Amino acid sequence: MKSRERVLMALQHQEPDRVPFDLGGTVTSGIHRIAYKNLLDYLGIKKDEIRIAEIHQQLADVHEDVLQRLKVDFRPVFSKLPEGWKPEFKEDEEYIRFKDQWGIGWRMPKDGGLYFDLDTHPFAGFTTVDEVVNYRVPDPADRSRLRGVKEEAQRLADTTGAALCLAGVSAGFLEMAYWLRGYEQFFVDLVWDPKMANAILDKTVEIKMRYWEMALKELGDIIDIVVEADDFASQFGLIISPETYRKFIKPRQQELFATIKKNSNAYICFHSCGAVYELIPDLIEVGIDALNPVQVSAANMDTKKLKKEFGDVLTFWGGGVDTQNVLNHGTPQQVRDEVKRRIDDLAPGGGFIFTPVHNVQPDVPPENYMAMWETWEEYGKYR
Repeated sequence: MKSRERVLMALQHQEPDRVPFDLGGTVTSGIHRIAYKNLLDYLGIKKDEIRIAEIHQQLADVHEDVLQRLKVDFRPVFSKLPEGWKPEFKEDEEYIRFKDQWGIGWRMPKDGGLYFDLDTHPFAGFTTVDEVVNYRVPDPADRSRLRGVKEEAQRLADTTGAALCLAGVSAGFLEMAYWLRGYEQFFVDLVWDPKMANAILDKTVEIKMRYWEMALKELGDIIDIVVEADDFASQFGLIISPETYRKFIKPRQQELFATIKKNSNAYICFHSCGAVYELIPDLIEVGIDALNPVQVSAANMDTKKLKKEFGDVLTFWGGGVDTQNVLNHGTPQQVRDEVKRRIDDLAPGGGFIFTPVHNVQPDVPPENYMAMWETWEEYGKYR
């Protein structure tokens, strides 16, 4: 069975020959450059260069022969930066810094830095809605973003047989609001200045709407999965109340996801970390097809319970192994036991795509990664 057929069966809640396996299909199911280098060394694979697929999280662009060896069923498709724009990296004594295309500042420590962290917020000092409305960003519908993308997507489809996942142009629209305004100030806006909060959310949703309308008109007949995201929860509960979500976020999600469905037949994989259990019925209602990363260590995110309550309509894209305590700090046997448990919980009836919870972090031993993979390979077969 080819990868694309296997993935589509799983998304349609049917049992293919085996549970599909993801590594790097999305920017929340990838592997950090350090963990990837360690894995290559462990497997005896020599590479002259490790390219970065996603700069903020420092994710590796996994080589095609490695994807083939690990039987990965997905390939990512990324748009380009608009023609004539590129980030300028600057260094001082402590940090490497840059501003992204939206004007958000990022920094990574020069000595041992693992990720680029938020640094500056362009809307931090804004006091009026007009300042938000008049803030200029590169055109999300600039067609130069798709230069060569359709041809590359077709090549991947023809040569790998994999399911293709199209990445968005920005982080989630709520997440973008945090980043543009600053977390604390945006939370204050939601309560004390809803006009400002709505203006910022309108801005960040517009970026996405314009991009998806343009991208899917070009790529909608090739792409199998559209990847969207927004982090609504922490380890122990929601970041915003259900009432706030339903007032400010849910109507915009409905509009955004309806636009995606209108312009393609793609499934929507939606990423939200943490304890999102309380919002899962809402997420199903607004049109998501798959939930990632299924953070099994967060409150109320037990895989058996999730499968029982939502498994008939929702695909679980993740949850294959706990990455906070087991994949990084456990023994290989503990990893194997965890993987078997999650497959038992999530695989029956389809609707499960195996990948760890979020990205593989730098401290994951390659022995543990391969213990996970070998257990999936042995135990993830339907027949």
